Amino acid sequence: MTIIIKGSLKMHTKLEIERRFLLKNDTWREHASAPKTLQQGYLSVEKERTIRVRIVGEQAWLTLKGYISDATRSEFEYEIPLADAQMMMDTLCPFKIQKNRYLVEYSGYTFEIDEFFGDNAPLILAELELPSEDTDYPRPDWLGEEITADGRFTNAYISQHPYSTW
Repeated sequence: MTIIIKGSLKMHTKLEIERRFLLKNDTWREHASAPKTLQQGYLSVEKERTIRVRIVGEQAWLTLKGYISDATRSEFEYEIPLADAQMMMDTLCPFKIQKNRYLVEYSGYTFEIDEFFGDNAPLILAELELPSEDTDYPRPDWLGEEITADGRFTNAYISQHPYSTW
């Protein structure tokens, strides 16, 4: 759902139902889109609520997420001016991550593959958004263990506790 407020501010709200996975191998790369580099900074990293700033190219968003279950969160996303996002990232976000995101189409579903940089390398995760928590989904041969319920693999967590320190 997109709502326009005061003629210019766009807000996107939804329930995000998402499953996360480790990967067995790199064969997903054969079918992946060109990567987009994402920079994310966190203003809040509590389990009950996460507030992040995301920059992708010349666009930026402020996103608020509320915990409902391990797989489901409420999500409020606002497109914001790039300069504001960069200022927030520099002054308000103590926890940051950077990653490349690839899209892989498989059997009518889109997997988002995130390859992390810096202290979170060589972590690579797959995410799949679904219409409900009990939706059946395909399991390509490169898809590994499901880690949806393991909070250590959330972006908010690894922004504070880099993968390389585990």
